[in-house]
Amino acid sequence: MAGVVVCHGSTAVRERIVLTALGVPSLAPVRAAATVEELVTLARRVPPTIVLLDAHLPSPGPVEAIRRLRAVPSQSTVVMLAVPGDEIALDRAIALGARGYLAPDVGRAELAAVAAHILASPALPAGVPDAVAAHGAVASAPTPAVARAELPVQAGASRDEVSLTKREVEVLVGMSNGRSNAQIGQELFLSEDTIKTHARRLFRKLGAADRAQAVAIGLRRGLIR
Repeated sequence: MAGVVVCHGSTAVRERIVLTALGVPSLAPVRAAATVEELVTLARRVPPTIVLLDAHLPSPGPVEAIRRLRAVPSQSTVVMLAVPGDEIALDRAIALGARGYLAPDVGRAELAAVAAHILASPALPAGVPDAVAAHGAVASAPTPAVARAELPVQAGASRDEVSLTKREVEVLVGMSNGRSNAQIGQELFLSEDTIKTHARRLFRKLGAADRAQAVAIGLRRGLIR
């Protein structure tokens, strides 16, 4: 079970995401914050496992929010809520340890998949690239430049833009269920190194920096359910 705090400056967006999170069995408790101060206060009371953080959070802003969270004794994983155009804020957030990003219209299935991934691979120290730590075979860490090209796919994007092989889809499904590479390999009767090879290929095809983003893109494009 993972506690989550939804920190968003828009009341409407915040309430919608809270309702979405309440529908995910693995997320509890679900709390909400409208400002950096409220977020830090909640984190000090009971550190959340996951923080969904608005990339447009009003001053002092999301970067300061991450800095203050780092001063709280916790292992919270920060996932940004961002849209195309938020590249600068995302670059800075990822440099400070944010794990990835979701669109503010994130759905229940997508959020459940991301939560499963985070629970399977807990928070990393700030500055450690997720893709490298979670998938040691990944050749290069995601850079800010890469991150700019990996914003969430917007609704309406065609699934024809990406073609995954049957095996790559099976690997992606395993990731969405929170399986490790070794566990996916056992299920598919393949070696862990082979799973890593499939993972690298599907990451490249999807333009994903890590498992959470690959699952999010796969769900959004209807490649997995």
